[in-house]
Amino acid sequence: MQRLTNLFPVWVVLGSLSALVHPPAFTWFQGPLIVGGLAVIMLGMGITLTVDDFRRVARVPAPIVLGFVAQFSVMPALGWGIGRVLDLEPAFAVGLILVSCCPGGTASNVVTYIARANLALSVLMTTCSTMGAVVMTPLLTTWLAGTYVRVDTWGLFLSTVQVVLLPVLTGVVLHHRFPKLVRAVLPVAPLVAVLAIVLICASIIGTNADALLETAPSLLLAVTLLHLGGFGLGYASAWLFGYAELIRRTAAIEVGMQNSGLGAVLATKHFADPATALPSAISATIHSIIGSMLAARWRHRPT
Repeated sequence: MQRLTNLFPVWVVLGSLSALVHPPAFTWFQGPLIVGGLAVIMLGMGITLTVDDFRRVARVPAPIVLGFVAQFSVMPALGWGIGRVLDLEPAFAVGLILVSCCPGGTASNVVTYIARANLALSVLMTTCSTMGAVVMTPLLTTWLAGTYVRVDTWGLFLSTVQVVLLPVLTGVVLHHRFPKLVRAVLPVAPLVAVLAIVLICASIIGTNADALLETAPSLLLAVTLLHLGGFGLGYASAWLFGYAELIRRTAAIEVGMQNSGLGAVLATKHFADPATALPSAISATIHSIIGSMLAARWRHRPT
């Protein structure tokens, strides 16, 4: 089961390519199914958390604060700047900004594990940025994407609460109230989350296959630059503050990998042009490829 989960980048790439070749294989996964898929991912994250995890944040806050600040400053700035420099069409620019304003994704924990970086720190960073996203993602998206289109800030906030905060908190409660059930589910939860991410991204790519094929070079370049910048600046920020190599690697992975599933759901629900969700779907593929390459390199270069 763990091996299948560790092949997360492979499944995302295969799903995305399959959706381009034969869209109907994935376009059935739409609407409520996409929202439900993200809720399942967040619930899976929640059941791995305990109240003690949040206490640990209070005991060792500095690296986590660094990751939080970098997540919601570096990535949104990159998303907005890249969209302007490459002169992306509005739907793609808004989608790029939206995914850049999302928190770190649970996939970052998988990549951190493979890279033999600080897994506990990665989980805590993801948890804090996910909780913070309830406020930060709607506000930052409104501020930056509002220069292109009108943004429903309140709607984004409510959706983020529904598909992020409530499932995570439900998972924490289940962890404490039904420990036997959680122990039975935990071995398969990461793989279920991976499959949900693959279905969400492949569905969006399949739905927008024609638009993607027409504009592939510019959009692929924009998303690739976003994540390369995130990995690089995440590492640099930890280096700048004098943290050890293990924390630098963890920060790089955490900042460089976004919760693309959340971006896809918010784009689908709150923006009229379906192409707005494309950057999020491509993001899941690109950050998985870059993250897996870094993980393979770092795994064989222990600190």
